[in-house]
Amino acid sequence: MSEVVVETRNLTKIYRDFWGRRKVHALKSLDLEINRGEIFGLLGPNGSGKTTTIKLLLGLLFPSEGEALIFGRNASDVRRNERIGYLPEESYLYRFLTAEEILDFYGKLFHIPAAVRRQRANDLIEMVGLGYAKKRQLKEYSKGMVRRVGLAQALINDPEVVILDEPTSGLDPIGTRDMKDLILDLKRQGKTVLMCSHLLADVQDVCDRIGILFQGELKEIGRVDSLLTVKDTTDIQTTTLPDAAVEEIREVVKKYGGEVKSVGNTRTTLEDLFLRIVEESRLHPGRRAHGAGNAVSVPSEEGTAASADPSNGG
Repeated sequence: MSEVVVETRNLTKIYRDFWGRRKVHALKSLDLEINRGEIFGLLGPNGSGKTTTIKLLLGLLFPSEGEALIFGRNASDVRRNERIGYLPEESYLYRFLTAEEILDFYGKLFHIPAAVRRQRANDLIEMVGLGYAKKRQLKEYSKGMVRRVGLAQALINDPEVVILDEPTSGLDPIGTRDMKDLILDLKRQGKTVLMCSHLLADVQDVCDRIGILFQGELKEIGRVDSLLTVKDTTDIQTTTLPDAAVEEIREVVKKYGGEVKSVGNTRTTLEDLFLRIVEESRLHPGRRAHGAGNAVSVPSEEGTAASADPSNGG
């Protein structure tokens, strides 16, 4: 049996005005369970109740009805806070401190011994890729760099549960890919991750299960691979075939009552294309990277097609 570490029961939040009149019904009877060691994505458009759910779990808001539990303890129990890491949508960090000083400060709040604190801060700075800038004040950092420091700050206490609110907000495609890799690494370390986002690709790439919120209600929940599988279609990938072979395959499909909906080359994603061009530019400075149309398609380890440039050996 999987251990449930985050749970909500009939969790409801109604915001009221000064006179106590109902203003916004932000969250409606949310029932949710998140198991230890999984990455759970809470997905929804702006205003769907994602951030409200996080604040209720952290004890920053009080529910109108129901309860929020982490490690079986109510959100109002501050004893569980030392086991939780939190990256808010906007990181409010001291601009005149360096990355080392920021992490040292937050480490002191958790009463981490000095030697352990210094080592952990150094490891986290390297993990988020800011070793080259750890002596610089945060006012000199880009938004993406500040976001990385925010993640390091959320991990300074070596938490068991990590809550991330829009973790890729403000990041460029390279920073976004790095952030997603870091989130996957947290799972490999055995941590439980609750990630909120309205960016569909980010959630799809890293989450084991997702819940979809809309106007405060949970509309769908399940494993990403199951929810994204289209049951009434079958995909077959091959290397490039001559037209005669394609026509023969069409006839076979028709014979068994099927219909060939499309035939064409495998498409990559814009993110993968961008990252490939950047990597080629790093490896070969001053040379223009080839576009996807000039690349050949080769199968990757997962069996999907990846682009490679024949002029530079792939």
